[in-house]
Amino acid sequence: MNLTEENPFPEEPIRLPPARRRRRRYLVSPGEDERSALLENLARRAFPSFEFFLFSLLCGAILGAGYILDSASLLLLGILIAPLMTPWVGLALATVTGSAVFFLQTLGGLLIGGLLVFGSSLLAGLAARIWMPLPFAQVEIYSHLWWPNLVVLALGAVLLVVSFVRSEDKPFLPSIMLSYELFLPLSAAAFGLGSGLANAWPNGLLVFLVHLALATFLGVITLAMLRFHPATFAGYILGILILLLNLIVILGLAGMGTFIPAQSPAPTRTPTSAPTLTQAATATPSRTPTITITPSPPGPTATPTLKIPATLTPTPTITPQPTPVYARIYSEKYGGANVRQAPGLSSLLLITLSNDTLVIILPEVEKVDGSIWVKIYIPTLNKSGWVLQFLLVTATPQPNW
Repeated sequence: MNLTEENPFPEEPIRLPPARRRRRRYLVSPGEDERSALLENLARRAFPSFEFFLFSLLCGAILGAGYILDSASLLLLGILIAPLMTPWVGLALATVTGSAVFFLQTLGGLLIGGLLVFGSSLLAGLAARIWMPLPFAQVEIYSHLWWPNLVVLALGAVLLVVSFVRSEDKPFLPSIMLSYELFLPLSAAAFGLGSGLANAWPNGLLVFLVHLALATFLGVITLAMLRFHPATFAGYILGILILLLNLIVILGLAGMGTFIPAQSPAPTRTPTSAPTLTQAATATPSRTPTITITPSPPGPTATPTLKIPATLTPTPTITPQPTPVYARIYSEKYGGANVRQAPGLSSLLLITLSNDTLVIILPEVEKVDGSIWVKIYIPTLNKSGWVLQFLLVTATPQPNW
């Protein structure tokens, strides 16, 4: 440093706060050296760590317990314990920069973490067979595509990428949003496979693939808007192929209506009248009166006498109809009951009724896997289905009820 009369003090470099230095880095086009250092820093932070695999295992175990108990609180706890989804950011970063090696590394880390969630939830599903039958409303919910979940997924993916690149702080909230939409359907698929729920497997796995493809597509677009791009032509080709693959998964699987629940219109209440006895009148047609002439004994003044039989009138016959047996849904533990299309836990779920819902018990009763299933009719929804017998409470039971 030089001391001159015009500047008697040594020139000190201007020290900016770290936040301002990071903002300046993205406001101007960085040079190759600075860009390489930035990518190296992001790759180091996004690389899967031991904590990622450990918390993936704990997350899957708690999610499996939440599905056994059908508890939304335990599911939320499992998502809060889920690891930071920084390897997914590394996957998107490898896609947009065209780095095949780093793409395979981050993809492998995500697959291992997903397998840990899947395996622990699969064991929970196998353990659930001991306490069968159980209501699995939460499993049914997270093994289907829902538009609100897609909105949360898109918002979480964009926020996670921006937060990870712009700041070195750990983006907890966006990571929770993303893990909520990825781990819950994956865990539901594994739990359904272990417990034998046909609707949860493979629907939950398909939902997971659609969510992962959509999140990766949005993450790559967000990084491209932040001016991340491949350094070589081969990198562009790799990024385009991965984007096309994500689009195929999104459009192909999301278009399958088999695992997208139909939105039924709001039920309309129809007035129901009390059961009444109906008269079925069996009328005998009236006979035409006939005239019978009975001659008097012979004599001088024999006059015929007329006998007119009485006209037959119809006599009504009362045919009593069976009195409907009304019952109410009641489950002290779960707050409601699942109504299925056919008897058995593997049958298609039609609707979930809350406690005190009034239903009519139909004559059909079947025993499946040691549990008694009863067919019911829901007057307010004009639907019928099957429900477990012990979830019905009635004051006028049928014979042998």
